[in-house]
Amino acid sequence: MTAASLSELAPPTRLLLGPGPSPVSPRVLRALGTPPLGHLDPAFLVIMNELQAALREVFRTRNPFTIAVSGTGSAGMEAALVNLLEPGDTAVVGVNGVFGARLADIAGRCGAKVVKLEAPWGEVFTPAEVEEALAREGNVKLVALVHAETSTGARQPMEGMGDLCRRHGALLVLDTVTSLGGLPVEVDAWGVDACYSGTQKCLSCPPGLAPLTFSPRAVEVLKSRKQKVQSWYLDMSMIADYWTEGKRAYHHTAPINMVYALREALRLVLEEGLDARFARHARHSAALLAGLAALGCRPVAAEGRRLPSLNCIFAPDGVAEAPVRKAVLEEFDIEIGGGLGPLAGKVWRIGLMGDGARQGSVVAVLSALEQVLARQGKVSRPGVALEAALRVYEG
Repeated sequence: MTAASLSELAPPTRLLLGPGPSPVSPRVLRALGTPPLGHLDPAFLVIMNELQAALREVFRTRNPFTIAVSGTGSAGMEAALVNLLEPGDTAVVGVNGVFGARLADIAGRCGAKVVKLEAPWGEVFTPAEVEEALAREGNVKLVALVHAETSTGARQPMEGMGDLCRRHGALLVLDTVTSLGGLPVEVDAWGVDACYSGTQKCLSCPPGLAPLTFSPRAVEVLKSRKQKVQSWYLDMSMIADYWTEGKRAYHHTAPINMVYALREALRLVLEEGLDARFARHARHSAALLAGLAALGCRPVAAEGRRLPSLNCIFAPDGVAEAPVRKAVLEEFDIEIGGGLGPLAGKVWRIGLMGDGARQGSVVAVLSALEQVLARQGKVSRPGVALEAALRVYEG
């Protein structure tokens, strides 16, 4: 390829309503385009402090160790596990979807004995099930759960989980990649010891950073390791010195402009207010699900256990989901997701995350789906989906 054959970048404009990334506010894009500073510039260190303070607000924690890992949400997942697990440790991992399985895989790569607590996809775990595993295994280093399982749209209740982990001397690790900024995440109140997320979901920032917070208990475990963390790049014992005011020891060059972007995304979250933001996500999800039900779709997760940020629903009976999804993308420039694992070919995953959780998004995707399904004779009458959604908005 030559310079002459490489044309100016001009990707299509899409409405991103899949499992991520989510739509990004113009304010965040402007911040992303701000000229960079050096990663040890005193002015940039101030910005890092502001970012940490904002993350603590969104995580609802007072943890001093609250940072943004250089990498996507999976880097946050790996950072949590490789820093807290050593060979021979026992980890209880809840597996009820793709990302629980990924947690188990990483824990095994750390040399841990992995005890999989398994549930059907779309279902969640009770404190009694977790406690039974803790009691049976005895000396468990940590319990890892997915708060928002992106592959199924299931929300894991967390009440009581932290207390029971503490009673058994175990740390609690929580995946909030698809929940942080879109539904309540209560790190301190839930007794979570390591919590990570990603920027590209409900925070509506481009992918590239992974918010991460460690409790003082987790930090003590990190400090008392018998051997070095297996990953140099994700070794939080070294990275902590870069994020600690007064130290700022060089580790790697931070993604300066992504820090700018995340700071602005968090500023938008805090301007709106967490409770108002959670209510907005819940309202638009309810309207979307009402419209989808009118089209013959039903959610994978049970009522009361569903994510407002990621709506995973079975395609109508007799409908091949992939051609519909393709038509919605090619004809309407709207991205929605398909299924993973045992749900592949059966479901759509429609994200209403951050800047995408708006009435306009609901109307656009329902209208597109209705038009495509009408060509297959799967719509009872024109406008049925939008009418159902509007009744929710009017109510």
